Amino acid sequence: MSSSDIFIGETIGTAVLILLGGGVCAAVTLKASKARNAGWLAIAFGWGFAVMTAVYIAGPLSGAHLNPAVTVALAVKDGDWSNVPTYFAGEFLGAMIGAALVWLAYYGQFQAHLTDKEIVGGPGAQATTAKAVEAREKGAGPVLGIFSTGPEIRNTVQNLTTEIIGTVVLLLAVLTQGLNDAGNGLGVLGGLITALVVVSIGLSLGGPTGYAINPARDLGPRIVHALLPLPNKGGSDWSYAWVPVVGPLIGGALAAGIYNVAFA
Repeated sequence: MSSSDIFIGETIGTAVLILLGGGVCAAVTLKASKARNAGWLAIAFGWGFAVMTAVYIAGPLSGAHLNPAVTVALAVKDGDWSNVPTYFAGEFLGAMIGAALVWLAYYGQFQAHLTDKEIVGGPGAQATTAKAVEAREKGAGPVLGIFSTGPEIRNTVQNLTTEIIGTVVLLLAVLTQGLNDAGNGLGVLGGLITALVVVSIGLSLGGPTGYAINPARDLGPRIVHALLPLPNKGGSDWSYAWVPVVGPLIGGALAAGIYNVAFA
């Protein structure tokens, strides 16, 4: 694969991943969305299908890493780091594009949601509504969860550990079952397997932190949240932002080490 193929494939694939994954979060969260309050099951399956769709789109071009943790794991596994910067560039750019597309697709819903005083508080509203109080306590705006993850209980060690564990599970599945014949990305059957594993991780391990398990998936959209002209959007919770970046990278490296010891 050429560098241009890798960059284009990862940019398009990750954009689709975040468009569909962030889209299901928007659908469940925002006022005037037909899927509002559909719940965690919808989010878990929405992200799983997002992974499957993005893998099938990007696979022929780049091998569909779509996740810096996958890129790191494959680099550790094979000892080849030459294409890592190109993969990272496409993944982070694609994640930002995908997040911006979610905003465009749900533009009216974002406006309605973020001008509702029961959501954002303000004069004439009940200032003790759960969402407004939670947002103020955590330094996270009321729609940040559409763009990036955040913990239910803020405990740095636990939050980091949860992200590491979830990513290890993901990457062990990718490395043992998901790779294409060349071993440099996800294959056709591997895309389906990986999608189902993502659903499983979401249902089983997603409760504590929202299961980023992908640094680009979290950091790229968080940057977009900070930049978008959203009314009453609140903070982007930068004090937590390093956890869903560092945790998955550690998890990817650990999974590759385990694979090289136990399976290679």
